Amino acid sequence: MKVLFAASECVPFIKTGGLADVVGALPPVLKAAGVDVRVILPLYSEIGETYKSQMRHVLEFEIDLGWRKQYCGVKELTYAGVVWYFIDNRYYFDRPYIYGLGGDEYERYGFFCRAALNALPLIGFQPDILHCHDWQSGMIPALLKIQYSHLPFYENMRAMQTIHNLQYQGIFSIRDVQDCLGLGDGLFTADKLEAYGMANYLKAGLVYADEITTVSPSYAEEITTAYYGERLDGLLRARRGQLAGILNGIDIGEYDPANDSMIEKTYTGKDLSGKAACKAALQRELGLMESPDTPVVAMVTRLSGQKGLDLIDHMISRIMEEDLQFVVLGKGDARYTDLFAWAESAYPGRVAARFEMNPSLAHRIYAGADMFLMPSLFEPCGLSQMISLRYGTLPIVRETGGLRDTVLSYNEYTGEGNGFTFFNYNAHDMINTLHRAIEHYKEKPDMWHAMMVRGMEGDYSWNKSAGEYVTLYEKLLAPPASAVAEPKPKRAPAKKSAARTAKPAAKTAKPAAAKAEKTTAAKVDELTVAKEKPKRTRAKKTELKE
Repeated sequence: MKVLFAASECVPFIKTGGLADVVGALPPVLKAAGVDVRVILPLYSEIGETYKSQMRHVLEFEIDLGWRKQYCGVKELTYAGVVWYFIDNRYYFDRPYIYGLGGDEYERYGFFCRAALNALPLIGFQPDILHCHDWQSGMIPALLKIQYSHLPFYENMRAMQTIHNLQYQGIFSIRDVQDCLGLGDGLFTADKLEAYGMANYLKAGLVYADEITTVSPSYAEEITTAYYGERLDGLLRARRGQLAGILNGIDIGEYDPANDSMIEKTYTGKDLSGKAACKAALQRELGLMESPDTPVVAMVTRLSGQKGLDLIDHMISRIMEEDLQFVVLGKGDARYTDLFAWAESAYPGRVAARFEMNPSLAHRIYAGADMFLMPSLFEPCGLSQMISLRYGTLPIVRETGGLRDTVLSYNEYTGEGNGFTFFNYNAHDMINTLHRAIEHYKEKPDMWHAMMVRGMEGDYSWNKSAGEYVTLYEKLLAPPASAVAEPKPKRAPAKKSAARTAKPAAKTAKPAAAKAEKTTAAKVDELTVAKEKPKRTRAKKTELKE
């Protein structure tokens, strides 16, 4: 089984969000399961020289992109046992940003999608399945079915589209996309590539993919509703039979408190003494008051409304009335950076905010914090809650998407649970749940210790998820059930054509006459049908009157 992942980012090469973690961690696990999986992504200028220096130049060719001819190079790197291909074009990808600033995203990722398809026969890899991730590769299933499937090399390929976040869809002007990809007006209809008067790259993938997946079972259900469906819920309900939710995992090798070189002191569930040292070191590093008994509540997140920061904005003063310290790491909207910058100045020694992407500091926060706050408005899967559990930092989350699938609220009667949850997107529900967690932290240390150990012992690896993907791949490659039944309806027309078997002889002698005869016969048949139809209608009406 051969599978090609197509994505716009991937660790350790380039990362802006959780998509990169998934694309970087899943292929090696699939490879270990016996799948010949490879990955293709753009060669951004921001990819580190450490990796660029190891790449091998494979080939170069030109791509027709509308009226343009664009250079395309392909470089190759083997890393973690997997082959990674990089699409090279300096005009599109040699920029000081990854997404969103140039106004030509439709062209950049339209180029990437066409380059990925055109490169395959040249690099000598013929995948059975093209596994496309998010809108940046959403045009690959569409182009495959519309422009490539008639070619022998591509005719048996299947496509899978994975939604990592339905909010980001790649919405552009229809004329721009037509100019770039050479797609006719007939394709930009409500049942194909058009959505609300615009071209939609993610919708293209959802319409033309043979199978659709998303990153948690709960999110797969949520996006078929109007509230979470981002105006594509109707399409997703129509394709519910091809929609599956597979929970993401994390790289348990990278996030392992027993062997993490980035934290102050390693620790395990059997010996948690190292976590106290990590907490003290984190308080010193961030300028917080060193207090082993004060709970540290942390967030490592993109600073956006999706992450529930509106609730924190509404209740920041109330939150700080609790006996806690608050740590935030992330980049994003100015509104929220202003909020946390103000909080840091208003509560010195109790709030620390760092507005950067700093993986090393993130590890130290996961290890040194006591609680991890995720009050998300929606969360397709979420990796941070699983990472925090892995480090014995108990999550406080809103029950949505993957958070609902991974965090079980503590039950005081049975002792079950690995965190604290609330259901409604409500600031008071959030603060009440936070207050409850702090009370248990201070008053029930044995219970808290047991929950920490339970969280650290959970299985957050990719093994189970990879098995589910392999099952879906096998389903895609299995011959359709209808293929067995196809010959049956073909036998019936054979009897009909028996009456015409005498005509080929005449056709050989007088082709023009035979053609005219056939045309005349067809016209007679059409006239007969046209006459018979109204008669049957009139007969029915007469019967009703009688």
